[in-house]
Amino acid sequence: MAKKSAKPAAKAAAKPAAKPAAKKAAKAEPFKPLTKTQIIQEIADASGLAKKDVATVLDNLSAVIAKSMGAGDDATFTLPGLIKIEKQHVAAKPGQKNVPDPFHPGKTIDRPARPAHYKIKVKALKALKDMA
Repeated sequence: MAKKSAKPAAKAAAKPAAKPAAKKAAKAEPFKPLTKTQIIQEIADASGLAKKDVATVLDNLSAVIAKSMGAGDDATFTLPGLIKIEKQHVAAKPGQKNVPDPFHPGKTIDRPARPAHYKIKVKALKALKDMA
């Protein structure tokens, strides 16, 4: 009988040793996206340019995108191979009264009017999809 009691003790001793390893893996640091400063540093290191020059390029890129988005109701900007940014005009919608409530059968609701607005869509292009 002594042998039977020794086996569970050995199993019990082995189980707690495995749990701390699992806890360490579960507490791994979550992924944090790069900040603007870190992005500028990475590009400067890879290209050999000064950080100030890379920051100027990023600021100018933002200005070019803003200029492109301001050019009409259906404007687009493409960063070749990476992303395509589209601006679409959405017309105003009038209010509606006594519309059947889809969540409460037998009841009606009033929908308020929606003013005209713009939607911005960002699409990933082939090169960006291939990176994933």
